[in-house]
Amino acid sequence: MQDKSVPEDYDVVIVGRGPVGATFANLLGLCGVRTLVLEREARTYHLPRAVHFDDECMRVFQTIGLAEAILPQTILSPGMLFLDADGKMLLDWSRPQTPTQMGWNLSYRFHQPDLEDVLIAGLSRWPHVTLRNRCDVFALDQDDTGVRVRYEDVSSGRLSEVRVRYVIGCDGARSLVRRFIGSGMDDLGFHERWLVIDVLLKRDRDDLGDYSIQHCDPRRPATYVRGTGTRRRWEITVLPDEDSQEVTQPANVWKLLSRWITPEDAELERAAVYTFHSVIAQQWRSGRLLLAGDSAHQTPPFLGQGMCAGIRDAANLAWKLASVIRDRATPDMLDTYQSERQPHVREFIELAIRLGGIINTKAIEAGLAAGEARANAPVRLEVKKPLLGPGLVLGDLPLAGHLVPQFELNDGRRSDDRTGYSHVLLVETAAAPPSRLALSQAGIEILTSDDAEGVGSWLREHGIIAALVRPDRYVRGSARNGTELDRLIAAITPPTHVPSAA
Repeated sequence: MQDKSVPEDYDVVIVGRGPVGATFANLLGLCGVRTLVLEREARTYHLPRAVHFDDECMRVFQTIGLAEAILPQTILSPGMLFLDADGKMLLDWSRPQTPTQMGWNLSYRFHQPDLEDVLIAGLSRWPHVTLRNRCDVFALDQDDTGVRVRYEDVSSGRLSEVRVRYVIGCDGARSLVRRFIGSGMDDLGFHERWLVIDVLLKRDRDDLGDYSIQHCDPRRPATYVRGTGTRRRWEITVLPDEDSQEVTQPANVWKLLSRWITPEDAELERAAVYTFHSVIAQQWRSGRLLLAGDSAHQTPPFLGQGMCAGIRDAANLAWKLASVIRDRATPDMLDTYQSERQPHVREFIELAIRLGGIINTKAIEAGLAAGEARANAPVRLEVKKPLLGPGLVLGDLPLAGHLVPQFELNDGRRSDDRTGYSHVLLVETAAAPPSRLALSQAGIEILTSDDAEGVGSWLREHGIIAALVRPDRYVRGSARNGTELDRLIAAITPPTHVPSAA
């Protein structure tokens, strides 16, 4: 039955309400963008999937006002150790247990259904954001003025449609939105079957430890991950001659787990074979259709950066989309999304593949080269976050494309809580910017040493007098002197107050 009711008024449809789609919807809610989220499933998938996120993701969750609700459902990760077949440590990837410059810890473990529940509940704060479950999108028709989205309510068979300005595909590896864009995939060469086993401990097994362990055993590479509460996970390579269905049978699963645990220790929650891929969509945008998360890129899990990459996508794109919809920025601003994010995510995927080489002992030297050699000690791995690719940054100025720290305000709060999801000008004193009125009219916050003592020392450390920080916390540009400061402010406060690309 076709729904002939009065057309609904939305700016954006998000297809998929997993962690990336729900985060995206919360960010658009924060920006005042009218958003409809369409999800095929009735409820949150109940089994664990992603198990790790980092300090940058938690900073995004802070931005949408949900970090404090998420935090109690996480545990801190001490890091990851790579052991050879004899148990000797090859690589030490320990994580600090104190907050980073982002204001949060470097590595959190979590249970994905718990995270999704918090993100979805957060949508109820925004009256202009609507979530519809059991709605399966089947057609997207775009023209110069918008997109007609057709979908079926699978609980009733009712067909409906809505017209919006943009559609974001957060609909996973088999993305419908990507098919409508017609994007091919760049294959980075990693495709392997792994058996993912989730268990619930029935008794204490402290000897399993809190570190993630990569067992680099050429006979059968495996990964151990401690989850929240009693949850523990093993990921074990499926050999080429093994049948995917046969290997998931409980007797075979327990045989594979026998070197670590027995049925007396735990109960199986899930055992399933997944193929880990390394692919990146060639085209993340076609007109009014865009991709985010697994629909745009898929990575092997060895860095724990799959969901993190999607959360970064949302943080990068949401404010740009809001600028186009709400502030009349030109649509070509949206092209900077792929140009900035694609090189960033590719660097993470390539490192994950190198680490996968160590685990599979096929490319140990190349993998170890990613770390820092130490005398009489395992190689230590330090992962530096990539810079943004070219886009909305003034690239000839210091720090452009770098993440900016989160400062502690003089009243003890974090600086992001004051500045929100907006552009921020960091300056030594409030008197420094010559155009305070223009900055205010353009929605640009100002943060000075009077607000947070660390601002001045950070500016001096980098030899600059000001830095313009984007809503996604990356430096858009900086200034070493008054002339460059004037140029920086002029770049973001044109007469129409429309952000412009460098």
